[in-house]
Amino acid sequence: MSIRVSVDASGGDHGISVTIPAGISALKEISDLEIVFVGNEVSIKSQIDKSSPNNKILNRVHIQHASEIVAMDELPSQALRRKKDSSMRVAINLVKEGEVSACVSAGNTGALMAISRFVLKTIQGVDRPAIMARIPTYDGHTHVLDLGANVDSSPEALLEFAIMGSEAVKHTENVKRPTIGLLNVGEEEIKGNEKIKNTASLIKNTNLNYYGYVEGDDIYKGVVDVVVCDGFEGNIALKASEGVVGLMSFFLKKAFSKNLLTKLGAFIVLPILKKVKSDLDPGKYNGATLLGLKGIVVKSHGGAGVDSFKNAIHEAYRESKVSITDKISEQITKEVLQNNE
Repeated sequence: MSIRVSVDASGGDHGISVTIPAGISALKEISDLEIVFVGNEVSIKSQIDKSSPNNKILNRVHIQHASEIVAMDELPSQALRRKKDSSMRVAINLVKEGEVSACVSAGNTGALMAISRFVLKTIQGVDRPAIMARIPTYDGHTHVLDLGANVDSSPEALLEFAIMGSEAVKHTENVKRPTIGLLNVGEEEIKGNEKIKNTASLIKNTNLNYYGYVEGDDIYKGVVDVVVCDGFEGNIALKASEGVVGLMSFFLKKAFSKNLLTKLGAFIVLPILKKVKSDLDPGKYNGATLLGLKGIVVKSHGGAGVDSFKNAIHEAYRESKVSITDKISEQITKEVLQNNE
């Protein structure tokens, strides 16, 4: 049985010039994938023709017309109330109606969260959805949530994030018992505010594989499989890390362009520099999941290129393949709802 995914074809900084080629490329790599491109039908057909897919690929391509687009700077409240036929809204509606297993969008993050939560609702026992993404580490990657969907989350909400993150990693990464770490200002038990300490107490009373507190640099060491934090801290950590990568790139370019000798050195180590750039490329890890909804929604970076957006489609496919929403719902029922009875 094939997995069908809706793609908000008009969303993001580049729209159909990226989303359509990325979708066609994903279809070539995944034989049991079908894609519903949502947006202006005429524009989508034209872009598909430019991608020159063969008939086997075209048989797995579907188009759903949508007359509106959510702008990247549009207020979530306006997108929710006024853009009911936007490509984003229609793509999410297809998940609600059971026409597709998941939705992928590179559009406005706030609008995507607001519309997804309104249309799909949250899993019973989940107060707030959370954004989870993969972050590169020394020997692979780890997962961090929440990365900005919520600020000032309660200990109970952070517990939900831990459960959801654990289940997602367990089933999509085939990790039998993912380790869970709480982001804190130190590893010692005495450190942290009351919210963090109360969250730790809650997690310890579950069957989760709780590691303990982790610090910011532990994220990149890969100390645990899942790092749990409030969206305020998580988003700052994410943007700070992106800034550091940009700073490293700036100083390397500056150092290697200083004179003829350094330019020659740059040419010699060019293959190494390309490998480092590839390992740190955010596009390689593109595809953040909105966990906790009654349906799968994957957020791509707004400025994603073709390969990067394709990675987000792969993420949606992986989560659909293992029915991640059902797995999270079952675990929330076991760890939260039953314990509260």
